[in-house]
Amino acid sequence: MEKNRSNIKTFSPGELEQLLKESGEPRFRARQLHRWLYSDRVGSFEEMTTLSARLRDKLAQHHTLPSCSIASVNSEPTSAAAGATRKYLVRLHDGKAVESVLIPKTDPLTGKGIRSTVCVSVQVGCALDCTFCATAKMGFSRNLTAAEMAEQVYLLADLGAEDPDIPPVTNVVFMGMGEPLQNLDEVMEATQLLSMEGYRFSISQRRITISTVGITPGIRKLAESGLTCKLAVSLHHTRQEQRAAMMPVATTYPLDELREAMHFYSKTAGTPITIVYMLIKGINDDVEDARRLARYCRGFYCKINLIDYNAIINIKFESSEETRRQLFIKTLVDAGYSVTVRRSQGASIDAACGQLALRNNKG
Repeated sequence: MEKNRSNIKTFSPGELEQLLKESGEPRFRARQLHRWLYSDRVGSFEEMTTLSARLRDKLAQHHTLPSCSIASVNSEPTSAAAGATRKYLVRLHDGKAVESVLIPKTDPLTGKGIRSTVCVSVQVGCALDCTFCATAKMGFSRNLTAAEMAEQVYLLADLGAEDPDIPPVTNVVFMGMGEPLQNLDEVMEATQLLSMEGYRFSISQRRITISTVGITPGIRKLAESGLTCKLAVSLHHTRQEQRAAMMPVATTYPLDELREAMHFYSKTAGTPITIVYMLIKGINDDVEDARRLARYCRGFYCKINLIDYNAIINIKFESSEETRRQLFIKTLVDAGYSVTVRRSQGASIDAACGQLALRNNKG
């Protein structure tokens, strides 16, 4: 960061308005500036031609205008296909790096791309130390700003506009590196940026999912925020002691408290919660585990997303076997739950959270 100049993209809309008010500018100038930053996405203040030359000069004297950039990309071996998962190392405003993943969805009949989901990082590293996560090995460096989160999506959406093999970006998940609810204010502002009506990139908040390992105060705050985005909760075990061993955050926010928070969210927001449950061989994947999960989820509006464990992260664990997986699914379906199964994507490109950035940030 250049000495004595601040990053203009760290300012919230209200702060931009106050900044320009102090310069004697009318309120609508803040809206113009915001549009230049996040819709037109210009690279210099000089390009903001609806602002006066005097104001542009003043902004340039006191503020910088950095942008995120793509430093490298890892793709699956079939990277030329529309359905290939692509993982990008994104350089942030201060030079640090995080990962962003583009996951295309293809038509099973034609093989052509239909839409894409961008998986967004919210922190450089993570402080939660989950035993199955590569990001935990990085430790925690800092939170990302709302602009840095939104720019991850902009970058990948722009690539799709240039490459016919990349379907349009229609969905966003805050499920990359870091814990979104430990950086909730910036995540909520990023959600608003990505859903700004009339901006160059704009999607419905209902197509945005915020994921958490179970930070209960954040779940309640999100429920009351007025945002219409979706919530996903990574559960992975329904026994308190075992969950805390896998996810130390469960000691601070135990299962009973988490369940109450999910009840509150479901009732307040009126949308289903996605329960994310990673199947790990011999740890949480037998029929009794499925029955406990079914009992735990009773009473609030939810659907269950089972995911394969990506064994490339940590050889301490193994992926569940197909027979056990199918019995687990049958038990949940018989209990009346909507169940989806997501196969591990991108193991061949180190696409588990944190692996690409872990190597990069060591340098």
